Amino acid sequence: MTPKDVLEFAKKNGARQLDLRFTDLPGVQQHVSYPIGQLSEASFEEGFGFDGSSIRGWAAINESDMLLIPQPETAVMDPFFQVPTLVLLCEVVDPITRQHYERDPRWIAKKAEMYLGTTGLGDTAFFGAEAEFFIFDSIRFDSNQYEGYYHIDADEGRWNTGREGVNLGYRPRYKEGYFPVPPMDHMQDIRAEMVEEMIKVGLDIECHHHEVATAGQCEIDQRFDTLVKSADNMMLYKYVVKNVAKKHGKSVTFMPKPLFGDNGSGMHVHQSIWTNGKPTFAGDGYAGLSQTALWYIGGLLKHARALSAIIAPTTNSYKRLVPGYEAPVNLAYSRRNRSAACRIPMYSASPKAKRVEFRPPDPSSNPYLAFAAMLMAGIDGILNKIEPGEPLDKDIYDLSPEEMKAVPSMPASLDEALVCLEEDHSFLLKGDVFTEELIETFIGYKKKNEADAVRLRPHPYEFSLYYDI
Repeated sequence: MTPKDVLEFAKKNGARQLDLRFTDLPGVQQHVSYPIGQLSEASFEEGFGFDGSSIRGWAAINESDMLLIPQPETAVMDPFFQVPTLVLLCEVVDPITRQHYERDPRWIAKKAEMYLGTTGLGDTAFFGAEAEFFIFDSIRFDSNQYEGYYHIDADEGRWNTGREGVNLGYRPRYKEGYFPVPPMDHMQDIRAEMVEEMIKVGLDIECHHHEVATAGQCEIDQRFDTLVKSADNMMLYKYVVKNVAKKHGKSVTFMPKPLFGDNGSGMHVHQSIWTNGKPTFAGDGYAGLSQTALWYIGGLLKHARALSAIIAPTTNSYKRLVPGYEAPVNLAYSRRNRSAACRIPMYSASPKAKRVEFRPPDPSSNPYLAFAAMLMAGIDGILNKIEPGEPLDKDIYDLSPEEMKAVPSMPASLDEALVCLEEDHSFLLKGDVFTEELIETFIGYKKKNEADAVRLRPHPYEFSLYYDI
């Protein structure tokens, strides 16, 4: 759309409010609203002022004035507000220099796309993310000087099979929730409504289903798109999922590991590079891949430990990324084998279907930063012809201890991941996609507000282990 098209779209749909949205450094969407009369064609150049110092991980108080620049191609009508509201995603610029703000995640993703074009390796990067989530009925949590706890409840949770009163007993067993039909799958209708709302706002949905865990773990799959568009779509996806759940008196979390002893939620990311409308990942090599694709995998595997701080960016992420459990912590590649960090899907022999699926990411990540960082790692692999080594087609979890020693693994904690990012991030700086200042800010924020904050607090299970010492 052009700015003029957006104004016509707003009028056609009876918009009375304008909602401007952008994403903070941790990956949570923010918004500010105006009467629709405040939007004009000039607004797409002049922007709307706001205080950037109040946004997590952003500007200091002395550099707080910023502008939100609406992006006309992102226009959509909000499906949940009572007052008809036009939504526009924004980029952030400095009001004095008119330069893009280097901590704006969407701008970083755009720069990654532009950098790909400058390398001559391709003109389009396609990303398709499969985000999993839980739908709970109730959540309580608190942490203070004298207590720390959480309490989850879900009617579908296996722990409720012994609940007194009316109890029909249809609840997925732990780790056995994949694909059961109703009444075992309690979430069919609510997922279907989520899909309907997603389609209304322009998302291209392929399928939806119950996931492995009990207590309402679900997945809704989107069709792939270009890098920035896929990140935009993921933010809209989360917004729709959470608001449909709220409408039904339920709560959604994209935490990677909210339940002990059951599967966590991942966000497997399919990716490929195309040029002039043709796939560059198709060839006559292993699993039908080109040498370009194998080098791309080499880049992902080489930089995976540094990437982990961005693609699995929470302390909770490393409750999921545990050796021997469901998440692929071992850095290898394989066709079909879901225990490898990089999987090459074999559903179709079509060259257009050739892609790499990177499995360690989880949905707590900021999609703009995560997609950009993975592309940068893959590009580095191609430019430097990084070989991924031999494929590992055996089940990694069945390897002997001697064989396992030869397979590198993901970090075991957010602290370790942040150290890896400190030591290996030059590939992210190419083309000024990420800046040194942004990396330092990201690491500092994660250390202070998350890693250190969790480390300082006693864990509830420590009382079971140590109270009687």
